[in-house]
Amino acid sequence: MSKPEVNAFFVGRALAQAIGEQVEKTLTQALSDLGKFDAEQRERLHAFMEEVMQRAQQQAAQTQGSANSAEGDFNFANEPEGDLQATIDELRAEIARVRAELQRYRSRSQ
Repeated sequence: MSKPEVNAFFVGRALAQAIGEQVEKTLTQALSDLGKFDAEQRERLHAFMEEVMQRAQQQAAQTQGSANSAEGDFNFANEPEGDLQATIDELRAEIARVRAELQRYRSRSQ
């Protein structure tokens, strides 16, 4: 084998390794960004749900203050854990329905 062929082999090998490293870095960065995005979205959803629950508690407290004997008042502080989870599940289902309807609206508008 001549020297240019040997050099070409090593250049090709080095090129393949460098490309592999760049692909690995790019893929790792993309997965990292995706993980960060997912965590941020979960955090935003959690904060949104807390805000909704806080508003509901405030409204319930106002309602109780103005009409203590009214039926249908909500008091989330005294709800068992299962009822709170059911409420959260219902809110999630409602959000999903609203998103689907919004997507249908957007697709019809285009």
